[in-house]
Amino acid sequence: MLDTLAKIDGDIFLWFNGHTCDYVDSFFWMFSGKIVWAGLYAAIIVALFRRFGWRVAVGMLIGIGIIIALSDQICGNFARHTFERLRPSNPMNPFSEFVHVVNGYRGGPYGFPSCHAANSFALATFVMLVFRYRWLTVAMYLWALLTAYSRLVLGVHYPGDLFVGALVGSLVAWLTYVACRMVYRRRFSGRPGFADGLHPELKGECQWLIIGAMAATIAIMAMMAI
Repeated sequence: MLDTLAKIDGDIFLWFNGHTCDYVDSFFWMFSGKIVWAGLYAAIIVALFRRFGWRVAVGMLIGIGIIIALSDQICGNFARHTFERLRPSNPMNPFSEFVHVVNGYRGGPYGFPSCHAANSFALATFVMLVFRYRWLTVAMYLWALLTAYSRLVLGVHYPGDLFVGALVGSLVAWLTYVACRMVYRRRFSGRPGFADGLHPELKGECQWLIIGAMAATIAIMAMMAI
């Protein structure tokens, strides 16, 4: 059963990894980075402070920090060293001879589950739960999916790595959100509801601020990849 799943995982990986070109490689090489998304992260921070006020926003930022730390520890340390599944691009993996590698990047030895997928889906899930705005939810999950897809293009993760990483990140984000709500209700009883925030009239403005920052970053990368 496990051998069959591994074969299917490998076949799906090869299909996505093999259907690429220089432009796609260049674009997703940038997309997979972290610093390049500084504008998106800054927009989320600004939106949190404008929408909820500094007391709640600081608590949410702490929550995001906890989410990223937990996702990294669970996926990057505990799970990877427990399962020790070689990355498809790892030279010690016989499968690597079929892998399209970008810029010589092969990542670390193990790739199950994916920290990139865990972190991106964790942030997307937390933002969805906090802001509860349809188009922002669509944009954040599309960003998370493209982040996961970039790891296929770069040849450093199997689809199964990404799927499990996304599940871990989403679950960690949901549990952290629930904990944040409990703390909020205890400390700020009598104030506007958690989902309403202090400034509900700014809801649309804050969400489009985040979407705009994301779209601008993607547009810049698309031009630079030419």
